[in-house]
Amino acid sequence: MDETPTWRPGALTGNSELCFSFGVITDIQYADLEDGYNFWGSRRRYYRHSLHLLQSAVNEWNKEDSQLEFVLQLGDIIDGFNAQHKTSESALRRVMNKFKKLRAPIHHTWGNHELYNFTRDYLTQSELNSKSLEDQIFLGSAARGQNSPGDTTEEHYYAYHFSPVPKFRFILLDAYDLSILGRDKSTQKYQDSLKLLKEKNPNENLNSPTGLAEPQFVEFNGGFSQAQLDWFNEVLTFSDTNQEKVVVVGHIPVHPGSTESVCLAWNYKDVLSVIHSHQCVVCFLAGHLHDGGYYLDSHGVHHLTLEGIVETPPQSQAFGTIYVYDDKLVLKGRGRILDKVMYYTKHEDSCKYNCA
Repeated sequence: MDETPTWRPGALTGNSELCFSFGVITDIQYADLEDGYNFWGSRRRYYRHSLHLLQSAVNEWNKEDSQLEFVLQLGDIIDGFNAQHKTSESALRRVMNKFKKLRAPIHHTWGNHELYNFTRDYLTQSELNSKSLEDQIFLGSAARGQNSPGDTTEEHYYAYHFSPVPKFRFILLDAYDLSILGRDKSTQKYQDSLKLLKEKNPNENLNSPTGLAEPQFVEFNGGFSQAQLDWFNEVLTFSDTNQEKVVVVGHIPVHPGSTESVCLAWNYKDVLSVIHSHQCVVCFLAGHLHDGGYYLDSHGVHHLTLEGIVETPPQSQAFGTIYVYDDKLVLKGRGRILDKVMYYTKHEDSCKYNCA
């Protein structure tokens, strides 16, 4: 299924014309520290050098013949060790200074490492809140409920959608809407999340999946509230009605075929149920699992988990550009990320995009 496309502006791959392109990068996890290892001590992490790989990615994106519409940063932009060393703000500033050299807007998702370093209230007020780039369209009661009067910022979820060209929409989900990370302990969502986590994980160390029937119920994962799922359903209904193709973005993978079981969203089955009840979703993009993964599910949805920068050796790379055609997504990977062609397999008889 993989093929080598031609990388020229307006190039034709088969009978399809290039509509637009965007960049993808995840799990930078920068810290001004010597190399270390992952949670299990099995994989080397290049904390300091991750900043150099980001700079290299920005330089390459800026040199591309076809101007990127945007870049998706899929979460874990700095490492949790920064919180211990009280360097969270300075580390974030260094990474954002690199991103500011990019000649394209950046959409940020939040991962567990953002929440190790900052509260949700801080993130909402920070440069990592890219919600100002969202589309302002009316979607009904669930959309209104996202920012209900009287709710505190701590109770909100961080999710939005945007359409870079007609007939194509991106939805960023909050995979830590249900989580004990980053939320004030007095909030209802914190209490509900802690209750759920302890019901599913009796281990003293809540980051340990040992003995669990559902290994995804660990502290470094999270889930989606019913309110967010209702909002997600309304956006997908809008896209179905308007014959759009949709790419969904979240830090944590939602299909077991695209990741290890310990790196799944808590209630991934609920997200899949919403996705599979619609015709419009063509791809789910995630990070979190630094080795990456891929799976084409039975409903024709491509689940692409991207390799992480932090575990990428200095002599390699881990970012990509995705070229959007009227019949497929074409990933041109760098370094550890391999090229991939992902055809749309649903509604092949629907109208083509307006790529003008």
